[in-house]
Amino acid sequence: MTTSTDLLYGKNPTELAALCAELGMPRFAAGQLARWLYGRHTEDPMAMSDLALRHRERLAERFRPSLSAPLRAWESVDGTKKYLFRTLRGALIESAYIPDGERATLCVSSQAGCRMGCRFCATGRQGLQHSLTAAEILNQIVSLPERDRLTNLVFMGMGEPLDNPDEVLRALEVITAPWGFGWSPTRVTLSTAGVVPQLRRLLDETSVHLAVSLHNPFSEERAAIMPVERAWPVAEVAAILRTYDFTHQRRVSFEYILLSGMNDSPRHVRELCRLLDGIKCRINLIRFHKIPDSPYFSPDDAAMIRFRDALTARGIHTTIRASRGEDIRAACGLLSTAEGRDDR
Repeated sequence: MTTSTDLLYGKNPTELAALCAELGMPRFAAGQLARWLYGRHTEDPMAMSDLALRHRERLAERFRPSLSAPLRAWESVDGTKKYLFRTLRGALIESAYIPDGERATLCVSSQAGCRMGCRFCATGRQGLQHSLTAAEILNQIVSLPERDRLTNLVFMGMGEPLDNPDEVLRALEVITAPWGFGWSPTRVTLSTAGVVPQLRRLLDETSVHLAVSLHNPFSEERAAIMPVERAWPVAEVAAILRTYDFTHQRRVSFEYILLSGMNDSPRHVRELCRLLDGIKCRINLIRFHKIPDSPYFSPDDAAMIRFRDALTARGIHTTIRASRGEDIRAACGLLSTAEGRDDR
């Protein structure tokens, strides 16, 4: 099993300084390591030419490489690209590159599979294979062919990010720290189904945007499609969010996949307004991407617009997210599931 301790990529300056002290390297070498790792995206110690040869050799003996190019790529007619990566433990994960005018967003995975069990999600059918290390999360960014075009990053791929909090927070630190990638936190959004024990930690330790996978405001109905509701009710998530300020740079949104005849009625509009009262937020309405053997389907465009307008009329800023990449099975988990079957 690979852990972050086996990998050089993903370590922060404190860990790099401790490593330098352990190996008898000068203190300033920690800064050199960080620049090679996160400025030049070079993890091979032997390529770090400003380090003494003996130190490079010791680092090379101790740490295994973690960065690798995607195995395969699929491109949609709309320009969306889906990339398939293999983790260090042999599992398959997906990333989606979504160009949109001057914006280019990458959707990254935080786990191989997922144990949340959402009924509408192909990844949930896989179960959890393993959580990703920070290096495996970051690899989806740095090994992306379009890396230098990226403007935004969303943790909305395979897995529940707050079910892997230590490694996700480690990756977020690298992405947003001046010694790391130096991205503004406003370029990053993390999506969660509502893992309450880790939610405050995320909000207190980072400044990234938050997206909550809601999908139904009624507890019993939500639990029928999202088992996480029984452990951590969305009402508890909403109560926590009311204690934070989302009026300045940080934003909170609620993701809502419209499922025809299940969560698209006027009573759902009323309950959404009650549930989210007091939270400055937006709702993103999402069309359901069909997955094999699923009983769910999206309402038509007119129904989507009616639902959006009903929420907007009640004071909640609501948008309909454009569907992207359906022709390349862009719904989360579909490609890795299919490729995993082919591997066997």
